[in-house]
Amino acid sequence: MPTGAIYPSLKDRTVVVTGGGSGIGESIVRHFVAQGAKVGFLDINREASEALVAELSSQGSVHFEHCDLRDIAALRAAIANIRAAFGPITILVNNAAHDERHKLEDVTPEYWDDRVHVNLRHQFFAAQAVVDDMKAAGGGAIINLGSTSWMIGLGGMPAYTASKSAVLGLTRSLARDLGPFNIRVCSVVPGWIMTQRQIDLWLTPEAEARVMESQCLKRKLYPEDIAKPVLFFASDEASGCTNQAYVVDGGWI
Repeated sequence: MPTGAIYPSLKDRTVVVTGGGSGIGESIVRHFVAQGAKVGFLDINREASEALVAELSSQGSVHFEHCDLRDIAALRAAIANIRAAFGPITILVNNAAHDERHKLEDVTPEYWDDRVHVNLRHQFFAAQAVVDDMKAAGGGAIINLGSTSWMIGLGGMPAYTASKSAVLGLTRSLARDLGPFNIRVCSVVPGWIMTQRQIDLWLTPEAEARVMESQCLKRKLYPEDIAKPVLFFASDEASGCTNQAYVVDGGWI
């Protein structure tokens, strides 16, 4: 089980995590379960997600919904199923994304729209699906996962970086609209996090050397480095925090 700070305000809260079956999302799910929260997560990878539930079910309340987040009707239905299982949702973590590489000259309008749907659109509609629960509860927390990729001018995936830059605008807009209801909206912005996918596909000795040169901290960052600040922003310890983007990149930018 994850170790670290315990936030009493997270115990028994119903949490939804998108993309919770692997990588950063998996770590977020594990950390919320360790806090005693009731955690529902959505993912397109059924096998990995069911294995995670099988592992965690003896440790706390966890529920998986298979969902392709590009299908907004399916997203809404999945969130409704989590609500039916665990009660009103007062914490949402919009984590799901996919940093697929693509060349500028290869991008079609259809591919562009698909990347926006995978990396941005569902964040808005997931928030829309839980906001009434939060209003009725007298408050809540939404944490949107961004990316430093656009901040450092990373090339090779313009649809991804455009979508992730828009997460900041979405966060600030929702924070302004939902603040009167005591609903806080922040963004946690990861740098290069060593998920298994990143390690398998892109972590070469040359790339690791670039990380060590660019970061102030001379170590690789891992999913738990993101899960821990997500817990903080979801908890009552962050009750005065909204409309913020918190960068976790080892001091790269």
